[in-house]
Amino acid sequence: EVQLQAFGGGLVQAGGALRLSCAASGFTFDYYSMGWFRQVPGKEREGVSCISSSDGSTHYADSVKGRFTISSDNAKNTVYLQMNGLKPEDTAVYYCAAEPECWSVPDYWGQGTLVTVSS
Repeated sequence: EVQLQAFGGGLVQAGGALRLSCAASGFTFDYYSMGWFRQVPGKEREGVSCISSSDGSTHYADSVKGRFTISSDNAKNTVYLQMNGLKPEDTAVYYCAAEPECWSVPDYWGQGTLVTVSS
């Protein structure tokens, strides 16, 4: 059974930081690029960041560049998203996903974790 368990969300003040984690199981982690997405009610889900399985390169949406850092620990089948300098507009439900390649349609989705940034 494929599982992607995301956790680490919470309430933080603007300018603060959070670290999201996503633990994967049930598929070959090394074969997949891992991404983080977010969604605000009433809006489309958007890609936030991705780390490539082929070369370890990292990719970010313009809105989070310089503030968020994605990393992975293949030994633990876990991907992380370090979020610094959080802004109220970062408030969303964050999802992790396993993608054949970065920014492609994910094969697997995790459950979301809510991040709320207060002003």
